Amino acid sequence: MTVLAVLAASFLLAGVAEPGLTDLRITVWPQGKPGPSTQRTLRCDPGSGTLARPAGACRRLAAAAKPFAPIPPDTACTQIYGGPQVALVAGTYRGTCIWTRFQRRNGCEIARWERLAFLFSFTKT
Repeated sequence: MTVLAVLAASFLLAGVAEPGLTDLRITVWPQGKPGPSTQRTLRCDPGSGTLARPAGACRRLAAAAKPFAPIPPDTACTQIYGGPQVALVAGTYRGTCIWTRFQRRNGCEIARWERLAFLFSFTKT
């Protein structure tokens, strides 16, 4: 039993996440940084956390192809401004540690934001 505890602790210290685990912390700055922020959590299988309708959010997230992938650096983006909003998603997605920022500074970033808007559209409670 002690060996298992030491092994589990070493995995945690090494930053290795449980395979398949989704456990996210979502922070949104509606007026942009350095304004006030709101934070929610989402954990899947089963869906729980402080995000509204977590089970539905987990289903939508699972259906999205590479939801947290960055915009490739050679992508041509329309130069339109979508607003000052900023979101940060950090935690574990399907067993992989993530830390990714979302903004609305150009057409590519707006589209990326809109694909996951269900994670960012919450109000203070």
